[in-house]
This record gives sequence, structure tokens and C-alpha cells, in this order.
Amino acid sequence: MSAELHWVPADERPDLLAAPVLDAVRGAGGVRVAEIDPGLADTAEFCEAYGMPLGTSANCVVVAAKRGGELSYAACMVPADRRADVNGVVRRHLGARKTSFAPMDEATGLTGMEYGGITPLGLPEGWPVLVDEAVAAAAEVVVGSGLRRSKLLVPGEVLAGLRGAEVLALTR
Repeated sequence: MSAELHWVPADERPDLLAAPVLDAVRGAGGVRVAEIDPGLADTAEFCEAYGMPLGTSANCVVVAAKRGGELSYAACMVPADRRADVNGVVRRHLGARKTSFAPMDEATGLTGMEYGGITPLGLPEGWPVLVDEAVAAAAEVVVGSGLRRSKLLVPGEVLAGLRGAEVLALTR
């Protein structure tokens, strides 16, 4: 049996959004939010509990890129049923010598979002947002809200249109 989701315009429920996400969705048409059980925030558990195919969700992966002693960060948006090619496509695109998933404490500290709820909406200024072609082409995808207790439903074109966003083939 699936739990039920009640999607409402995101700016109508600011209590369900991390502060940087709220700032980013104000006035963004088509972005909706639903409250969920925070224990089900991880994508696979969320999809199973709420009766949604894994392919309807997209994960936001925070990547740390190193080059010449400099450390920078980027976000990668990939369909939940695929894996980002972090050490190939992402590393080359960022011009990094080495890339890795950012440690949880860095990712949450830098974004102001909870682990398991990180989303590309409201990321720090200047971060590249690499959006997989499948995510950009989706009519809507479920992504984090910055908090574990809710999810956003966002048109793919909104994610592709974010400041700093680039659409690429990110998965292998």
C-alpha cells in the first residue's frame, strides 16, 4: 500500500523548505512540495513507500573537484535509476585532476540543507549545476527540498534553467 502525497505550490508551505531553497523557489512557477515521512527521504525508500517508479526521481549529488591545490564544488542532477560518471564526464567537464563525492558534513554545511534532502535549488552562488539530459527532458521529477521531511516536484526545464546549470550526458 502506498502512502499519499499532497503536492502544493512550494511557496505556500515555507515550513517544508530549507531557507536557501525557499529563497530559490519564490516566484518559480510549477515547483510543488509535499510533506513526507523523514525516515523515507532516501530515494529508494521514498519511491517504494509512495508508489512512485524510481525513474520519476532525480538525485542531487554534491561533488568536490580538486585542481592545482584548489577545491571547488558542483552539483550533479541524475535520474535516480542511474549513476553519475563522476570520475569521467564530471571530472573532465570541471577540468579537475580529481573528483569525489563531497563528505556529508561538507555538503550539508556548505548548502545549508539536510543530508538526504540536498537539491539544486538554493545552492551557493557560483556552483555549477550539471543536469543530466534525461532530467532536463523530464516533464517533472521529484527532488529534495533541502529537508528530509518533504520533496519537491519540479519540471525538468526549471532545473535546466537554473543559474549555473549546464545540460550534459552525465550517466554511464
